[in-house]
Amino acid sequence: MFKKILIAEDQECLNLSVQKTLEDLNIPNVDYVYYCDDALAKIQKSIRENEPYDLLITDLYYEEDHRQQEIRDGKELIQKIKEIQPALKVIVFSAEHKSGIIDSLFKDYHINGYVRKARNDSKELKKSIASVFINENYLSTDLKQDVKKFNSYEFSAYDITVVTLLSKGILQKNIPDHLLEKGIKYSLSSVEKKLNSLKEDLEVTSNEQLVAFCKDIGII
Repeated sequence: MFKKILIAEDQECLNLSVQKTLEDLNIPNVDYVYYCDDALAKIQKSIRENEPYDLLITDLYYEEDHRQQEIRDGKELIQKIKEIQPALKVIVFSAEHKSGIIDSLFKDYHINGYVRKARNDSKELKKSIASVFINENYLSTDLKQDVKKFNSYEFSAYDITVVTLLSKGILQKNIPDHLLEKGIKYSLSSVEKKLNSLKEDLEVTSNEQLVAFCKDIGII
């Protein structure tokens, strides 16, 4: 099991909760911080002292307060840390549920695990730590279906443009005119076919549900 873990979480009660979870796993060396800048400083110091961390557990979003910070969120923190310790394992522990954002964390930021803050998140966190330790990526059980659905469909720029127009209240019959303003020539029947195809592939029944789904997964 991991020997040295750093927790970066700005909410004190949640920080303590993660600490308790790690105590249950008998992790011998656990440090915690409330700011991203402090997390980076801790990791830099551990590398200088040749006692690097094995795992970082970080939130995704951090509230601003009186203390000025250079690193504002978990994504930027992960990016900075990967530059100096590429092999460090990372688990994101966040309330974020948008499939597109979560998928990007794995693909673009090369995280190893994602646990959503929700019921039973302590159990999920324990499972994620065990999985990441044996080099298996981990995603919270309640998020797997949404991410699978997101990955099963390749959204084109045209798809996103059409759904974005719908989300702005543009009527379906008026979408071709707005597309033309962007230099895109599509007839109303082509727009209708595209929307019907999207709804069928994503298993939704109305334009409203399509917009809601795309907002949920973070592509608009």
